[in-house]
Amino acid sequence: MAATIVIAGVRSGVGKTTIATGIMGALTRRGLKVQPFKAGPDYIDPSYHKLACGVPSRNLDTWLCDHATVLELFQRAGAGRDVSVVEGVMGVFDGHSSLTEEGSTAQLAKLLGAPVILIADASKVARSVAAEVLGFQKFDPDLNVAGVILNGVGSDRHLEFCKPQIEGTTGLPVLGYLPRKDEFIQPERHLGLIPTVEGTVASQWYDSVINQVESTMDVPAILKLAQTAKTPPATPSVYPEKTLPARTTIAVAQDMAFNFYYQDSLDLLSAWGAELAPFSPLEDEKLPAGVGGIYLGGGFPELFATQLSKNELMHEAIRQAVDKGVPVYAECGGLMYLGKSLSDLEGVTHPMIGVIPAESAMSQSRLTLGYREVESCSDSPVLQKGQRVRGHEFHWSTLAQQPESDESVYKVVDQDNRPDGFRKGSVWASYVHIHLGSRSGLASRFVETCAAATT
Repeated sequence: MAATIVIAGVRSGVGKTTIATGIMGALTRRGLKVQPFKAGPDYIDPSYHKLACGVPSRNLDTWLCDHATVLELFQRAGAGRDVSVVEGVMGVFDGHSSLTEEGSTAQLAKLLGAPVILIADASKVARSVAAEVLGFQKFDPDLNVAGVILNGVGSDRHLEFCKPQIEGTTGLPVLGYLPRKDEFIQPERHLGLIPTVEGTVASQWYDSVINQVESTMDVPAILKLAQTAKTPPATPSVYPEKTLPARTTIAVAQDMAFNFYYQDSLDLLSAWGAELAPFSPLEDEKLPAGVGGIYLGGGFPELFATQLSKNELMHEAIRQAVDKGVPVYAECGGLMYLGKSLSDLEGVTHPMIGVIPAESAMSQSRLTLGYREVESCSDSPVLQKGQRVRGHEFHWSTLAQQPESDESVYKVVDQDNRPDGFRKGSVWASYVHIHLGSRSGLASRFVETCAAATT
């Protein structure tokens, strides 16, 4: 079993992605095969992991997916790797519920039998940080908090006021620190960090972070802790025993505007018999040849609205596919692209494809964020009518008019059965992101639907 370590934080914004990525890179530099993971429903942080480790990062979510599936996804990706590094989500105990550990980093770490390194922010405290660490250590005695890393250390003198008190009070080793340096700060915007696919993350950022980790963190001690993990065995639940031969082609929108996909969702489609054909709604003038279905994930269409609007040849190619009955499954940004219009962050309205009646606009003040449980209103490419699945929403855009019940994709059962998404003809477009491993049969149904449309 591969070594495993979980990098968790006392809260959001404490530097988890920077430190986790630096540790991944430092281990990779040592010649180790590192498998990165991200706790929770995040699409952006995994793109940083991939550049550090050279392999895709996987999402592990104990609320979206049942625990057997989480173990399956974890062990399938970690097979043949030397060490797995899991970046947590929010604070270590934050998740779906206010009173339980559902969906939290803590729950995931316990499921994986993995030790946790807690990142604490020392930027505005000294020995008081020990009280915070002690609280996290005592909050859940079943969680194996095995070490601490400090972020925001201003000087050697500052470290001397923090480290001895933490180690003396808690007995936990302080495994290192990240100093206060502007060069470690990554630019953010309305949904968090900027995805690496946009090319804004300079290679020198990785080099400087990894160099700092090797200079001020005990990487051998971190690896030694990882080797104490005791992950229970997994049984297959969502992947087939063997990858099936390709029987249809699914066009997947992948470019700077559309890049929000769970890696396991894509891999599940391939495993169940889909040949995935990437295409760019920004650059390409036509769809890949012979497609049996179209998958439009989320992303940042609002930032590329002018270019998307002007690519009318792609609009027409998708309209023609819809007219032929090709199944189109879209999430969030994909919904915005398929709608009538999109108003960007400056309030400029751009015409979009228009195969569904959605008119979306960016809000400066209204963030829609959270887990959702939804029930399918029709037989769709992923669900039969009446089936339920867990998903996630994360967007600043709003709709000029909400869908009527008779045209919606889902009923959001944990929000008074409100309608969500638009279905029209062969198009299903929703704001809800679905992990295709969140219940068995989703990926295989998608492939079967597309294969039937091809024939």
